[in-house]
Amino acid sequence: MGAGGRMPIDGIKEENRGSVNRVPIEKPPFTLGQIKQAIPPHCFRRSLLRSFSYVVHDLCLASLFYYIATSYFHFLPQPFSYIAWPVYWVLQGCILTGVWVIAHECGHHAFSDYQWVDDTVGLILHSALLVPYFSWKISHRRHHSNTGSMERDEVFVPKPKSKLSCFAKYFNNPPGRVLSLVVTLTLGWPMYLAFNVSGRYYDRLASHYNPYGPIYSERERLQVYISDAGIVAVIYVLYKIAATKGLAWLLCTYGVPLLIVNAFLVLITYLQHTHSALPHYDSSEWDWFRGALSTIDRDYGVLNKVFHNITDTHVAHHLFSTMPHYHAMEATKAIEPILGKYYPFDGTPIYKAMWREAKECLYVEADVGGGGSKGVFWYRNKF
Repeated sequence: MGAGGRMPIDGIKEENRGSVNRVPIEKPPFTLGQIKQAIPPHCFRRSLLRSFSYVVHDLCLASLFYYIATSYFHFLPQPFSYIAWPVYWVLQGCILTGVWVIAHECGHHAFSDYQWVDDTVGLILHSALLVPYFSWKISHRRHHSNTGSMERDEVFVPKPKSKLSCFAKYFNNPPGRVLSLVVTLTLGWPMYLAFNVSGRYYDRLASHYNPYGPIYSERERLQVYISDAGIVAVIYVLYKIAATKGLAWLLCTYGVPLLIVNAFLVLITYLQHTHSALPHYDSSEWDWFRGALSTIDRDYGVLNKVFHNITDTHVAHHLFSTMPHYHAMEATKAIEPILGKYYPFDGTPIYKAMWREAKECLYVEADVGGGGSKGVFWYRNKF
């Protein structure tokens, strides 16, 4: 197994799992319908009871970690408390990332057969994690509709060399990459929500909190208001808790785990869409099918299960986003033989992959010199 979580793909030797060939840019020799036919029909069935079992499971674990931390950590001798709290932060952050993924599932209508159930659960769970549920759901839906498009994709849209900041080349070194990764993992998610940082270009300020911003149409404004109301309600509850328990207590039990959730969310999304093997297309070349295939599955070891397999079944998710996560692995195994070289999987340990992509995927340009199309863009790393 690669990082401890997934068996090697047939035909790929264990030592070569980090070596991924470029995804072909030619029209695939199969159709979406043929891929769907290869997946067992039950994989598309959503079970309300089973979906809720994952919510209960994750919230019980989160409650258990919280109870242990708040009931017993103060009894520990001073040196051990310095170890116990970071352990709690990591464990709680991982579990709450799983909760975030379930809310993400609700946004795709993959939680149940009832849209109102999905939106109610998603709104509650995402608001608790300070995510504007409907606002994010709308932009995320557009991401799925425009994956791989240089003009219309919504998140981690790569820049051509000509549009890089004049300071970018000064960060192309180990200290610069460390600083860039730290800022991205800690501030990336709130900056994206508030100011659309790393998102697609709009002609004016875009924010997930602004109902009148360019991201949303007039008929979507009410949903943005509801999302904002959910965030305000949670912030008020957090304020009351801080007033009662103290700010330090709130940061230790909730704030730091939330930072870890945000970091994992950014890391997962970044690595799903950033790899030297993945093409991006401009409007002259892009189509939905090839764009959906321009994502990559990764291996997070035991965290694959904790994160409900959003990490290692992402290709299948982009093809069939209403499929519940608990069927995604079976579906992925079913479609791998059909996708063949159109299925990218990288088993490189995540910490190595993160550093490698930060080093090698700096900007994109068309590979016209190599006989490629001027409408197809690949990552480059040389200034």
